[in-house]
Amino acid sequence: MDFVMVLVARLLFGAALAGAFLSLYVARLELCDPPHRLGVTMVAGFFWIAGELLLPGLAVLCRDWRVLQGAVTMILALLAACWWCPALLLESPRWLLATQQLERARKTLQVLAESSSPGSEDDSSCHQDSLLAELESLSEGSPQPQYHAVCEIFGTRVIWKNGVILGFAAFIGSGIRHCFTRNLDPHLPHFFSSYFVRVSTEAAACLFVCLTAERFGRRAILLLCTVLTGISSLLLLALTQYLLDLIVLTLSVVGITASHAVTMLSIFFASEVLPTVVRGAGLGLVVGASFVGKAAAPITAIPNSRGFFLHHVVFASFAILAVLSIMLLPESQGRSLPQSLQDGESQRRPPLFRRPLREDHLPLLTPHGIPHDYSRLPASTKRMVGSPAAPRET
Repeated sequence: MDFVMVLVARLLFGAALAGAFLSLYVARLELCDPPHRLGVTMVAGFFWIAGELLLPGLAVLCRDWRVLQGAVTMILALLAACWWCPALLLESPRWLLATQQLERARKTLQVLAESSSPGSEDDSSCHQDSLLAELESLSEGSPQPQYHAVCEIFGTRVIWKNGVILGFAAFIGSGIRHCFTRNLDPHLPHFFSSYFVRVSTEAAACLFVCLTAERFGRRAILLLCTVLTGISSLLLLALTQYLLDLIVLTLSVVGITASHAVTMLSIFFASEVLPTVVRGAGLGLVVGASFVGKAAAPITAIPNSRGFFLHHVVFASFAILAVLSIMLLPESQGRSLPQSLQDGESQRRPPLFRRPLREDHLPLLTPHGIPHDYSRLPASTKRMVGSPAAPRET
């Protein structure tokens, strides 16, 4: 009975921790403007990595797992205390406006406007007056709040496609990582050395994404990291017994770093392309797919079986398939977040490595509810062809 209670408690603790991570991730993203979304998210990622680096030291100080669990719980209790302090943890005004909760949005935006400390009081009052006037114009007719369920994603085409591709990429990035970390065990037999190497590769991946994704675009960097992951996996799968130990170690470190970059960039990319009304639910599915990939790692630890080889072959093949599917994604760099399902359905796929001169790219799939009327096309064409050309001025 005690073992069952421990499992249930760990399950509830993991679910609460994942929910807190997801809520903070979405709220942080929706409060940022497009040029700062990636930087703020990566800075938060560095804080997460710092916690992973400090965790072994905390475990050495506590020495008992019960004391360690209590210390972690006390730290999380400080975050839970923010629930009673709205000034520290505000609701996302973007989500409130997208779901027609205008009264709550007005209060939240007023708090943000008062705490933004503008240049002068006159500017502050001017901004607040314009904000209140705009919200009053939106609230004419007393619209009712409109909530959206995660099931509505399955009725879309472009949003569903983007979510599946990014969830598939996050699943591969988390699942294939064990294929590389297994090659580190002969070279790093001690737990702390291998642990710090893995966390260091995560920090290197976060830094790489922070420096390149804003310059070259999310889709191009995700494609590059997926290619590096697939190539490293295929080389290790086919040539491990013929390569030098240094080359095997180098390919493993590159593969771990690239797989970390694939996972974190897939989650961040999904948060930008999913519309606000279903962003939390859709991002939860993508993060859940990455956790499923991590859960596939114990298959390789089954003794007297070929689980590792099969695991490596399957995920290497999936990585090649992900390279082809990533080409179908839109680009979200420098663009505002989509608000409604219609905004998410109208996202376009620009060229891969060059910026388009005009925003005239058609959507990959025709969104629902957008009629196309070509009934007047023949008549207008005949009128254009039959009309005499205007005389040119000499």
